[in-house]
Amino acid sequence: MEEMYGIKYTKPEVVLLQDTGIGVAETAARTCYDSFGNSENEIVQEIEKVLPDTKMCESLNNIEESQLLDDLAWTYFHHSILEHANLSYLIRGTSRGVLQEHARHRIQAISVRSTRYTMSSLINAFVAAKHSGEREFFIEKVLGFDMFVTADEAYNRLEISAMYEKLDFQSKKVDNFYELAVAKSSLPLLKEFQGKPQKLYDALQTGKKKRNVGDAFKHIITDNVKVDMVVTFNLRSLKNYLTLRDSGAAYFQIRWLAQEMMKVTPKKYLDLIIKKK
Repeated sequence: MEEMYGIKYTKPEVVLLQDTGIGVAETAARTCYDSFGNSENEIVQEIEKVLPDTKMCESLNNIEESQLLDDLAWTYFHHSILEHANLSYLIRGTSRGVLQEHARHRIQAISVRSTRYTMSSLINAFVAAKHSGEREFFIEKVLGFDMFVTADEAYNRLEISAMYEKLDFQSKKVDNFYELAVAKSSLPLLKEFQGKPQKLYDALQTGKKKRNVGDAFKHIITDNVKVDMVVTFNLRSLKNYLTLRDSGAAYFQIRWLAQEMMKVTPKKYLDLIIKKK
């Protein structure tokens, strides 16, 4: 947890899911120069003589160092060969504000937790609170979701109160609000558990979920909401990302993310993309 501009924030968590190794990148470079025999890695030397089988490819992907790649990365700036190495990260607890910044890095694969499909618990909490006339139930329930990167309860109560007000405004403008909010099969629950917000919430949670429920309610989400995502970079793109986002000029939340990504990135990759101090 860290405080910025008077507000406490939680930091994201990052796991490296997979990395393809640097052997393919060296093979690509050696192919360009027809210089397999000059490699310090025996497995690369062998590729000059035979097509690699499965076992050879496994050995190739376990290479830890390559002098040629180091020369190309830092002396000749031939960075296209870095595109043959890929790394995938699971990121949890960054913000939607960071997601907007992150998406500007165009050469990446990115899959993000969808608000379209994952807002049922939030909407069910509002329905239970609204239908029972207990606004505080919504605030307390959503506080327990731990859905914001901000870590000040007082501030998060303001966020949740604003979400309630937006939904309440919408509920008064739309005649079929409850039909938008819950599945048709769950509508009888509203009458059954009138005035019992916790029982109504539990019943809605165990019932059938409204498909695409987020379509009608995305407007209540702010940049402060946590998102989870899986991203895959090739090494050249990762170099660009970390160079820009680990800079003091970067938005502080994406700088935190870049730093967490660097912590789980193996040294053999960082040596090729982060300038040695």
